[in-house]
Amino acid sequence: MIKDFHYFALPIEVYFGVGESNRIKTILQEKGFTSVLVITTPEQEEDGVKLAQQLGSLVCDVYPKAVMHVPVEVANKAIEVAIEKKADCCLALGGGSTIGLAKAIALKTDLPIVAIPTTYAGSEMTTVYGLTENKIKTTGKDLKVLPKVVIYDPELSLTLPATISASSGMNAMAHAIEALYAKDKNPIISMLAIEAVKSLSQALPQIVKNPDDLTARKQATYGAWLAGICLGSVGMAIHHKICHTLGGTFDLPHAQAHAITLAYSIHYNRNADIEAMDRLGDALGVSNREHVGLAIYHLNQSLNIPLALKDIGLPEQGPSEVARIVCDNPYYNPRDYDYEELLDLLSKAYQGLPPVEDK
Repeated sequence: MIKDFHYFALPIEVYFGVGESNRIKTILQEKGFTSVLVITTPEQEEDGVKLAQQLGSLVCDVYPKAVMHVPVEVANKAIEVAIEKKADCCLALGGGSTIGLAKAIALKTDLPIVAIPTTYAGSEMTTVYGLTENKIKTTGKDLKVLPKVVIYDPELSLTLPATISASSGMNAMAHAIEALYAKDKNPIISMLAIEAVKSLSQALPQIVKNPDDLTARKQATYGAWLAGICLGSVGMAIHHKICHTLGGTFDLPHAQAHAITLAYSIHYNRNADIEAMDRLGDALGVSNREHVGLAIYHLNQSLNIPLALKDIGLPEQGPSEVARIVCDNPYYNPRDYDYEELLDLLSKAYQGLPPVEDK
């Protein structure tokens, strides 16, 4: 039986396909942009410069200073540059860090965003923005940070190392999985979420096996796009609260933090929304809800993703502090927050142990 629901459709123009990024100049011209600020991370500065050369006089500057978790001081400097250069558009080339910085600019200046994702993060499909100040990451929603145009070109992800691709893809999968038990879940988004989980779980092992497999890259990009729609359409839950704490408080790498902790978040919620977990189990080929989190743990193993939070920078006291912060200021979750249980699971995640005994 279909329940009543409210569904928000994202007003984004999407281009999807191999080679679509070659149309960027025409797309910008059609939109009437004449002073484009190209934004990248320091690691992708060379790609940003090449893109600026391709766009010629349409570009006012390249700003290669995006970093993880969008520190407020970084955002404020970027806003100053956008105003100084009289930018009329932010062109974000990269993943969540780059698109997050473009959103911070848009939030203060109302500048439109054109996004060209090169990872599977999914931020480009959402009205969600995040800023970090004094080691606390806060998030909000505002329609003006939603990109006007998103260009998905699987070719651009070919240079993304297999290990980063795997973590980024699991980050995307987290968006889809939490959409299944969101407070405002609905049949449309749940359908997209299951398709995203299936696509990513099939494509990521192929990418790890052969990073140049363009068919697998296209399938992963498709899955990430769907997962991004999920993230942008419904609320998230405990997993995202944990990861925002890991990132904002301990500056852990975003994708790896998502990838590692997803198994434990799912296990925590394994009996909270039986319908959602049964559908997730079917998508992952698991018949027992008790083993859905374990299936994600094993998938991470097969993708050569780090399994322990301590290996990506979480200090020894981290699990207890994360559990405290999460319980003190919780997001919605389909079951109550239990400090002792969370501490136990986070301690396992810290050590890289499976969320439940692996029989």
